[in-house]
Amino acid sequence: MKFTAVTRKAQGTGASRRLRRAEKLPGIVYGGKVAATPIELDHNEIFHALRKEKFHASILEMVLDGKSERVLLRSFQMHPYKPQVLHIDFQRISADEQIRMNVPLHFVGEEKSPAIKTNVNHALTELLVSCLPDQLPEFITVDLSGLTVDKPVHVSDLVLPEGVTPVLKPEEDPTVASAVVVAEESIADEAPAVPADAVPATAEKSAEEGAEKA
Repeated sequence: MKFTAVTRKAQGTGASRRLRRAEKLPGIVYGGKVAATPIELDHNEIFHALRKEKFHASILEMVLDGKSERVLLRSFQMHPYKPQVLHIDFQRISADEQIRMNVPLHFVGEEKSPAIKTNVNHALTELLVSCLPDQLPEFITVDLSGLTVDKPVHVSDLVLPEGVTPVLKPEEDPTVASAVVVAEESIADEAPAVPADAVPATAEKSAEEGAEKA
């Protein structure tokens, strides 16, 4: 994905407020062999880009002052109640340096799973991986077609692209998805159902007494 930015000359709280009133977004880009650079961006362009999964988990092309750079989104700050981005950070990347990135997990095959009549718990929705920038996948597919109550899907079961490795602690193998059996509510203590056409004995007796008086 591609977006534009310019170097931000004025800095400080007051300058950032003026930028926001002008529908601009203050930010910073850092990393590589270049000093951290304060930048400003078009707020609406970035606001809508942030709603796309790809903007959070892929290599981005930032055109800064007319020069293209490859960056990753690292963090952003939202207003507590307004639909407004307050600040955003990007990191420069080099083609020959490993990066770490949270990659979204896309679940498929759930309808073919033997556990289709159970609840499927998605324990993870993204996975932290390490790879070279050009090897970074847009997402990782999780096949649930073999999922059963006794056989959850772990990170070690995932098929990762070449050069992509999960960032885990030694001997760690987290559960990605599991099947959970939902216990049916017991109805043993419920009162027996009364047929809709049942007439209470007292009602029948009252009807007979009324007929005799008539």
